[in-house]
Amino acid sequence: MSMTDPVSDLLIRIKNAAKAKHKAVDVPAARLKNEIARLLSELRFIKRSSVIKVDGKPILRIWLRYNKNDESIISGLERISRPGLRRYASADEMFRLQQEVGTMIVSTSSGIMTDQQALKNHIGGELVCRVW
Repeated sequence: MSMTDPVSDLLIRIKNAAKAKHKAVDVPAARLKNEIARLLSELRFIKRSSVIKVDGKPILRIWLRYNKNDESIISGLERISRPGLRRYASADEMFRLQQEVGTMIVSTSSGIMTDQQALKNHIGGELVCRVW
């Protein structure tokens, strides 16, 4: 069975694993998911991520972070651009959108980056998701 929105699947799996207080979560690997996990790791929302082989198929394993009270570092994840409704922002709109809560992950012509990096490089792109 094919999946129509793999990024939403990634975000929901992370959200559900954090709510259930799992140490790690496995998702089918893909280049876009790997880049999103890399950014989440750089932003210190997750501990780390790595690609492993299970039955010959690549799996992205993400280790979640929790604070001293055993609460997830990730308070929320929101998918912005969907397959049925793509959302784009120009470099000028990026400053206005940066005023909203959380960090946005943006797919640009220079690769996947945060809204701060896109604003610094003065480029726009597709608004993939927001993390806070």
